[in-house]
Amino acid sequence: MSDLSATYLGHATAQIEARGVRVLTDPLLRPSLFRFLRRRHQPPELEPAAIDAVLISHVHYDHLDLPSLRSLGTDTPMIVPRGAGALLRREGFSSVRELIPGESVDLDGLNVAATPAVHVASRRGTQAPASLGYLIDDGESSVYFAGDTELFPGMAEIGPIDLALLPIWGWGPKLGSGHMNPGQAAEALRLLRARRVVPIHWGTYTPAGAPRIWPWMSEMPAAEFSARAQTLYPEAAVSILAPGESIAAAGSGGPD
Repeated sequence: MSDLSATYLGHATAQIEARGVRVLTDPLLRPSLFRFLRRRHQPPELEPAAIDAVLISHVHYDHLDLPSLRSLGTDTPMIVPRGAGALLRREGFSSVRELIPGESVDLDGLNVAATPAVHVASRRGTQAPASLGYLIDDGESSVYFAGDTELFPGMAEIGPIDLALLPIWGWGPKLGSGHMNPGQAAEALRLLRARRVVPIHWGTYTPAGAPRIWPWMSEMPAAEFSARAQTLYPEAAVSILAPGESIAAAGSGGPD
């Protein structure tokens, strides 16, 4: 039986593990990002030596965070969108692999395939990199990490999958283009035909004062997504995880 699992660490960061291989998605491990954001939940401490690879979905600062990546070690393998590698190499990272949608890499029997994402991301020092999602498969079960993306019809070609990690919001009261709100994420779930889903990219980082000004941000996005998902695709089990909680890709219920 597959031992593929995911541990949610907050924002778009998750540790995905199978066959003794551990990968991190978009590590954002600091207590604050810029001066106007703060963390509501502190993730559990990680053992940098236990991380076998990092998956970067795109180059925005809350997804490619250099201080967080340095804390894992500059020799940790980085898998990034094509065009983002030069930035990391200049910063001293010694193992960088660039992918485009459709390409994949094998990590000791764990297959990591780059999937499309609809999210415009630019950053000084990069060469017009695309945004990616990732499909992680151990040969028995699969986990889809969407990164940041709009809803797009091609999601139907990614599924069916066992576990989806879907972004349902951002860190402020409004969403710009290139993101999904709870209703759009529920429609993505239907297209992906996922058996289980964990909402991500909500409620972890918020502007200073937001819990007082917009208290709904800490609960509403996930509750709305769960309600929409039950209506649009009741076949999927929705698990709302707190940072540090884990879930198996193959299973029948909520957090493990």
